[in-house]
Amino acid sequence: MRALALTPIFALMAAASATAQTGTGNPAAMSPGAAQSAPGMPAPHQANENDRLFVKAVTTGGNAEVLLGQLAEQKGRAQAVKDFGHQMAADHGKANQQLAQLAKAANLPEPSDLDEEHKAMRSQLEQSSGADFDLAYIRGQVADHQKTAQLFEWEIGSGQDPQLKAFASEVLPVVLRHLQMASNIESQLSTTASTPSPPAQRR
Repeated sequence: MRALALTPIFALMAAASATAQTGTGNPAAMSPGAAQSAPGMPAPHQANENDRLFVKAVTTGGNAEVLLGQLAEQKGRAQAVKDFGHQMAADHGKANQQLAQLAKAANLPEPSDLDEEHKAMRSQLEQSSGADFDLAYIRGQVADHQKTAQLFEWEIGSGQDPQLKAFASEVLPVVLRHLQMASNIESQLSTTASTPSPPAQRR
């Protein structure tokens, strides 16, 4: 189900890349008429359609990471989940501020609300508790960070705005580190959940 949920945005990205490259004839997907600082090099804050999609998707995901991270701090049962949620809220909050400044400089709109997928995820988590909450949150984090890593790699290869591409290159290692952390915690939680409890001792 999670993989299917990612299909529309990546299909849209593939279409945007194909359109941009067909229209310009170059792998950098530079928009026609874009200002250049040197031949073949876009000037600062010159965005193409790929940049717009990147800002929209990453802003939505980043806002969700902060909200869900704060929720994990409050509701998580395992300390590792609480600590991870705290770090997600802090790291993504910082990245959100950086991206907001870059988007404003490039005159790109930013969504202010969660998308339907993350609204459903938040609703599910608000109704969960204990070990069920921990597993649902961390599994969602693994899926989200896989998606986010692909978004950042896509922007590095297909974006036009130099500042947004630099931002993606700078933050991608952090996203991959988060993904590894979430995967490790998921393994720990899954192992704990599958370990049978010892039989009660009779007195």
